[in-house]
Amino acid sequence: MTTNPPKLVIPKLYGPTDRVSQALDRFVKTAPAICAERAVLLTESYKATEGQPIANRRAKALENVLANMSIFIQDGELLVGNQCSMPRSAPIFPEFSCKWVEEELDRLEKRTADVFLISEETKDKLRSAFSYWDGRTTNEIAAAFMPPESLEAHNDVVYTVGNYFYNGVGHISPDYNKVLTEGLLSVIASAEEAIEQLDFTDAEAQNKRHFLESVVTANKAVIAFAERFAALAEEKAATADKERKEELLEIARICRKVPAHPAETLQEALQAFWFVHLVVQIESNGHSISPMRFDQYMNPFLQEGSTSVERAQELLDMLWIKFSELNKVRDEASTMAFAGYPMFMNLIVGGQTRDGADATNAMSFLVLQASANTKLYAPSLSIRIHEGTPDVLYKRAAEVSRLGLGYPAYYNDRVIIPALLARGLSREDARDYGIIGCVEPQVGGKTEGWHDAAFFNMSKVIELCLNDGVDKRTGKQIGPKSGKLEDFTSFDEVMKSYEAQTSYFVKLMAAADNAVDMTHGKHCPLPFLSGLVEDCIGRGMSLQEGGAIYNFTGPQGVGVANAGDSLAAIKKLVFEDKLITAKELQDALHSNFEGQEDLRLMLVNRAPKYGNDNDFADAVAKEAAGIYCREVNRYTNPRGGKFQPGLYPASANVPLGSVVTATPDGRMAWTPLADGVSPISGYDSCGPTASVLSVAKLDHEIASNGTLLNQKFHPSALEGENGLENLKAVTETYFQNGGFHVQYNVISRQTLEEAQENPDDYKGLVVRVAGYSAFFTALDKSLQDDIIARTEQTF
Repeated sequence: MTTNPPKLVIPKLYGPTDRVSQALDRFVKTAPAICAERAVLLTESYKATEGQPIANRRAKALENVLANMSIFIQDGELLVGNQCSMPRSAPIFPEFSCKWVEEELDRLEKRTADVFLISEETKDKLRSAFSYWDGRTTNEIAAAFMPPESLEAHNDVVYTVGNYFYNGVGHISPDYNKVLTEGLLSVIASAEEAIEQLDFTDAEAQNKRHFLESVVTANKAVIAFAERFAALAEEKAATADKERKEELLEIARICRKVPAHPAETLQEALQAFWFVHLVVQIESNGHSISPMRFDQYMNPFLQEGSTSVERAQELLDMLWIKFSELNKVRDEASTMAFAGYPMFMNLIVGGQTRDGADATNAMSFLVLQASANTKLYAPSLSIRIHEGTPDVLYKRAAEVSRLGLGYPAYYNDRVIIPALLARGLSREDARDYGIIGCVEPQVGGKTEGWHDAAFFNMSKVIELCLNDGVDKRTGKQIGPKSGKLEDFTSFDEVMKSYEAQTSYFVKLMAAADNAVDMTHGKHCPLPFLSGLVEDCIGRGMSLQEGGAIYNFTGPQGVGVANAGDSLAAIKKLVFEDKLITAKELQDALHSNFEGQEDLRLMLVNRAPKYGNDNDFADAVAKEAAGIYCREVNRYTNPRGGKFQPGLYPASANVPLGSVVTATPDGRMAWTPLADGVSPISGYDSCGPTASVLSVAKLDHEIASNGTLLNQKFHPSALEGENGLENLKAVTETYFQNGGFHVQYNVISRQTLEEAQENPDDYKGLVVRVAGYSAFFTALDKSLQDDIIARTEQTF
């Protein structure tokens, strides 16, 4: 049963103030660097706590970092809290992995993407810290847990679990609202009460006690961290001019109040939020820590009336800059999949309330304006659409899309809520979903989703299924013997081979994921984050051990269009029309079409293509994706939850393509795969409506870990009121036919090519990469080329 929401009041919108403009200029001019402080302080603590329970060691390590790391307040800041000793710097997390860091220290400044400055002094400090971690990292322990076949398939890039194999998990939204309305002292009190209620005749009571004690230690450390900023603000106020002195003293007052106690004003709420968001990043190097339904838990503080709309907008704009100052360094291989310094912090507006009413409020509009004012790549901005979405919000979102920043991304309540219900969420929780990272839905404060658990290379499986399980790149037999293309006598045999290879490698992938999952649970619990996810305190176990209400593991398939178009070409041209023989096609693929351009063009032009509302091609693509999804659904994880599939790549379609030989869709060897569930670039020739109708035919509901559709429009296509209506019409066509999510790049090919040639002139150019936006000039050329090559739609 729905209730009537209060009348929607649309606030006046304000552009960036001078303070915001100055902070933006400072940010763009700041070069990313590497900071050694966290690595040194964490290692120091680990050495001092050897032999103690791991939960206590983790809490004490966080305490040592927060108590001793450098802190600073920049000129004009209204919200404070830094991740590293310098803005935009990246900390190092040696407990997860560090061998690759040591190997790449001298190359960090020479990368083709995500370059980081690093001093010789910092290198020396890191090398000294790393000596302690040999054989102790989660990466090394997880590798030892994996079945040899799983590790081999990972190394052969049939799939990669690199996100969590080398890093923390992240991909979560803690209960921010609990901190805003109750404060961290309430979390401490809950943990202490749970300790008092323990029955020590229970064999698990001691483990629960250690975990609950770690929650208390971690939360007290965060409160003390805020107190450090209060003291620093008071110190700086002593020498500041009158206006800045008042601001600094207000910052000091707020930091002594929150996040320990409930917030009452908007600035207090934003500061409490930021301390939580920041410390979760410092505790673990997982990315995709997502604010999610920010407009829902922040709007009450806007409605208190103590802050003018203009001041509220300035505070939000300054927070957006703080988001972008957070950073993370990845190994060179992972950087190819996640280029652009992304942190994947997804913040969503709109949608429905827990009782089914429209959730749009004044904060929804201020959030959209903050992204328009700052024009940065963080946070990743999204919007939920349902039948009751007000046209005024839909239109405002389209106006922001037209700015060419690649956001907001659009999500379909009509598909996502039923998908979550099917995964066991309550109706109220399903309605309360937000988006994590790229495109992954979950309910905040209750879920350990393990999204992005792996990238499964569907096109590599196509290669293997046509070659009896042999990797043609290396000549190794890595998959089961399932037949060769030249020996197949029917398309059914091809599909059986594809199913056999998919089944085999999904099973290995699940084993690899579970080995990593168990390692994180045993060796790297996160007490601060765990205390902010239900029901870790009630269950007396960390998030990493299964303390959350909802537990999933979400690996995603990459190359849907390539797999679909490859199989469709074989079905149509080899077995139905018999225009080429299986042997001819096999030989052409093995030679990378050398001397066979006519045959390659036949594959491109004569076979039906996904992305053109062609039922033949779309049905094959749906089945190719469905086989992967159904296999993933078979498995469970160590936290008592189920695997759930997704179909999106971040930007892994580029590096995953680099290990795949030529494919029957006409794709040349070693070139990128199609991104997400998008059609292959250039193959969707019938316009944007036909393209989205094709994609909508996939079973998006089964792919409940998320699907990703990229569309690129020339700016002229969205000019004027008609342009906005056209964008809404394409979105609605997709959503009404069962689409899950869509995002738009609104930028011309010419602009991108000019930015590639003259990067210094386009340092602030933001584009949509995959499930995130990034500075275009920070991307590797191969990824830039992939974005340039995407089909440029017009109406």
